[in-house]
Amino acid sequence: MNLTKKQIDDLNIELTLEIAPEDYAEEVKKKLSERRRNAEFKGFRKGMVPASLIKRVYGEQVLVDAVNDVITTSLDKYISDNNLHLLGEPLGSESQPEIVWEDGNSFTFVFDAALSPEVNVDVEASDTVSKYSITSTAKEKSTMIENLKKYREDRKEEALSDEELEKDVTERLKEEHRQEAEWRLNKDLRDFYVAKAGITLPEAFLKRWLLAANQGKLTAEDIEKDFSGFCEDFKWQLVRGHLMQKFGFKVEHEDILEAAKAYVTYQYAMYGIGNVPEDMITEAVANVMKDRRQLERLSEQVEDRKVIEKIKETITLKDKKISSEKFREL
Repeated sequence: MNLTKKQIDDLNIELTLEIAPEDYAEEVKKKLSERRRNAEFKGFRKGMVPASLIKRVYGEQVLVDAVNDVITTSLDKYISDNNLHLLGEPLGSESQPEIVWEDGNSFTFVFDAALSPEVNVDVEASDTVSKYSITSTAKEKSTMIENLKKYREDRKEEALSDEELEKDVTERLKEEHRQEAEWRLNKDLRDFYVAKAGITLPEAFLKRWLLAANQGKLTAEDIEKDFSGFCEDFKWQLVRGHLMQKFGFKVEHEDILEAAKAYVTYQYAMYGIGNVPEDMITEAVANVMKDRRQLERLSEQVEDRKVIEKIKETITLKDKKISSEKFREL
């Protein structure tokens, strides 16, 4: 077995794996024996089917499985031994030679792979990002007041005085604008450090990898349409991972539990359910903690929070007042 690497450019590599018969012979023998022990053919007792018949019926599939095992093991070992940080998984190359699946043959497999770009970015006090303070417009206030009046009338609730309505709407808008400003600041911080890092991605490879990884779920057209957004998200993941390491941050079990509890509480609130008993929260959190995808999502949220909070503590946030009307034009 021989595996060689060819550097195509800074981020793209080609891996060529040559497999000789002796590299897979034992695995083929083992797999054929397993097939024979479990095979049921009419006229033969279980486990007593002739080896020649087993090989004739299952030989090619066993060969394919054995060679694929060698491929997986060899690639994993090479990547680990050479400390290669790959994006996605190696993909079969378009220059792959034709394969003749016959026991005793040597095989050559060619794979395309992409290296994760190096990230080198610092968070400094001199970094400056605008922090918006949103003010309400008279039109916005009057519209919400009218909508609130109609809502209370439809529900046959007691009418509020003009002063009470004014106070209620002011508080509602204040909280709404606070959340909008916070969302915008977090987005601007991510965009700032993605731009500062100046990351280049192997885009052609990533498009191929996304298509292969989502086989049947996404078309090439789907990927092309959303690719720009994917790249920006992916670049931020790389920057965030770099900063997590730079700051010495880790995602602890307690962090995930806290995030899961916040998520569950928010979900109940979305359905208008408040004051949920603690045992119900605990049970719901336990269910979330069993879901691998949910755990990955929560882990990313925790990383985001830790990194963004550290950035806010370190850099210069420039306060900027803006009307809600102008803010939505940003």
